Amino acid sequence: MNRPYIFCHMMTALDGKIMGSYMETPQGSAAGDVFYDIAFGKEPFYHHQGWLSGRVTTDDNFIFYKKPDLDENAPAVPAGDFIAQPDFGMFYVSVDPHGKLGWESSTLHYVDTTAHVVEVLTEQVGNAYRAFLRKQGISYIIAGKTELDYGLALSKLKEKFHIETLMLGGGGVLNWSFLQAGMCDEISIVLAAAADGSPDTPPVFRARKGLSENKALGFTLKEAKVMDGGAVWLRYTVNQ
Repeated sequence: MNRPYIFCHMMTALDGKIMGSYMETPQGSAAGDVFYDIAFGKEPFYHHQGWLSGRVTTDDNFIFYKKPDLDENAPAVPAGDFIAQPDFGMFYVSVDPHGKLGWESSTLHYVDTTAHVVEVLTEQVGNAYRAFLRKQGISYIIAGKTELDYGLALSKLKEKFHIETLMLGGGGVLNWSFLQAGMCDEISIVLAAAADGSPDTPPVFRARKGLSENKALGFTLKEAKVMDGGAVWLRYTVNQ
C-alpha cells in the first residue's frame, strides 16, 4: 500500500458534533482527556507519525485566522516540494489547497506533543505563499492542480516523511472526503456524555458539493469501551 494506514480519530457529542459548548462540561472535558490519551498520551493506543487536518480545523485550533505575511516580490522559489525536516518524527499535516494559513512557526505544540508542520498545497498556490513557507522553515508538498489529489499527497507523506500511520483529525468535510475517496481504514470515536443542541456546529462527517458525495457507507464495529466521565470509545473498520 503506497500510503500510510489511516485512522480517523475524533471526539463528538452525543449529537455527533465535533465542536461546541458541550466541551466545557465536566463530561466533555473528561472525554477530551480520553481523546488525547488514546492518540498522544504517555502510553498511546495508536503509534502514528503524524496527524492531518483541513484548513478550517487548523485555523480554529491553532492559527486563529491570522493572515500570512506575504512578499509578492519574493524571488522565485524552486518548483516542486520543499522538505525542511524529514526526520522530525511527528508531523502536523495541514491540507491548505489555496495557501491561506498564516503560520508563525514551523513547529506546532498540542498539549505536550510537538510536531513539524507540513502544508499540502495545490499547483495554483503562488510563489509568494511558497516563499513565505520556506522563510518559516515549513515543509510543503504539491498534490494536484486545483483540487487535492489524495493518493499523491498520501504517497508523498509516506515516502518523504516516513509516515507509516496517519491520524485523520477533521474537520467533517475532510473526514468525509477521505472516506469517499477510499483513503481511510479505521474510525475511532470518543463519544462524550454531553451535548449542546447547537444547529451551527459541524458534525464528524459532512459532504460538500464538488469535494464528496453523500453516498452512504457502512462500518464494522471492532471494539466499544466505557471510559472516564461516561465517555464511550468506539472503533470501526470501514466497509469498502
